[in-house]
Amino acid sequence: MSRASSARPASARRMWPLYAAGFTTAFGAHGIAASLGSDTEGAVTSLLALGGLLALYDGAEVVLKPVFGTLADRIGARPVLLGGLVAFAAASALYAVVDSPGRLWAARLGQGAAASAFSPSAAALVARLNPAAGHGRAFGGYGFCKSVGYTLGPLLGGVLVRVGGLRLLFAVLAVLGAVVAVWAAAAVPVVAPLPRARQTVLDLARRLTDPAFLVPTSALAAATAALSAGVGFLPVSGRAAGLGPVATGAAVSALAACAAVVQPKAGRALDEGHLTARSGLTAGLLLAAAGLGCAMLPGLAGVLSAAALIGAGTGLITPLGFAALASSTPAERLGQTMGAAELGRELGDAGGPLLVAVVASWTTLTHGYAALGALLALGAALGPARRRGRGERRPRSG
Repeated sequence: MSRASSARPASARRMWPLYAAGFTTAFGAHGIAASLGSDTEGAVTSLLALGGLLALYDGAEVVLKPVFGTLADRIGARPVLLGGLVAFAAASALYAVVDSPGRLWAARLGQGAAASAFSPSAAALVARLNPAAGHGRAFGGYGFCKSVGYTLGPLLGGVLVRVGGLRLLFAVLAVLGAVVAVWAAAAVPVVAPLPRARQTVLDLARRLTDPAFLVPTSALAAATAALSAGVGFLPVSGRAAGLGPVATGAAVSALAACAAVVQPKAGRALDEGHLTARSGLTAGLLLAAAGLGCAMLPGLAGVLSAAALIGAGTGLITPLGFAALASSTPAERLGQTMGAAELGRELGDAGGPLLVAVVASWTTLTHGYAALGALLALGAALGPARRRGRGERRPRSG
């Protein structure tokens, strides 16, 4: 099997533009999503329009990420990365230049399509430019920057909208996309596509149902499900306990901050042999499940402990899941694998809150947390704990 890496670790000069691309997609996704509801310029005309705009970005990613991941394998990840960043800047500028509801819809769709191109391409390049022994650190840094984007998006996005409306936020995103595109063009080396054997639909199905792909991807989807449910419903629990918006906002920020802090540490532990992907994914699922259990407790202590544990579990799973995928995937198929894994995360992003909401509508929000927590605990019992993925590194003996 080909190794999804080069012989030596990539320099920081090569990696930081890829990390910046991860920040861009996270900042753009959450910055605008959190700001659309506060639009006062008339572009968001109803709750139905708000829901459609929120779904448009994610819908484009669900459909297009596997497509662009496969394209990255065919023509090279770097041109798909650069094209996606340029398209993101252009789509953002579309609404920044002319304020109209139609342009807002077109811009949001364009941003989602563009992110579908440069997000899996950046992940594939992170794997290609680093040796297998450095995948943990590399994906830990990449995940850290995405978590920072998720954290700062709603905060800075809200400030920008307050100062200059949605058009200012889109203008900032246009500049950000253009700057990262230029930076990546200057610093990220050309990584030629590798020769690929012909792949039938049956071959693809076998690879995507292999436990080496399915286990880490399922863990990534479960982590994203817990994260999204926490972001969406912990503020509801806080308000029900009589907490103000500052306290509930702090809880959501703590969730994202814990995820950001844990990811580099988890990646480093994997590379240094202190942690295996199997044990790390299992521990991450159990931590996130425990966090959902804490969300069932009343008051500020329950909300904050839930946020910390869900964030820590997500931060543990994300770099280990991507590192396991990179280590078990032929280099010539990395884009396709990363695109498919990102699709799994998008499904978790939508499915987690939906499951909690459906169960809560029948019973209570407490039961909604319990249902998702039980699903994650079951995944920990049936998934990573029962299968050692290919390419997993055992801890070094003392």
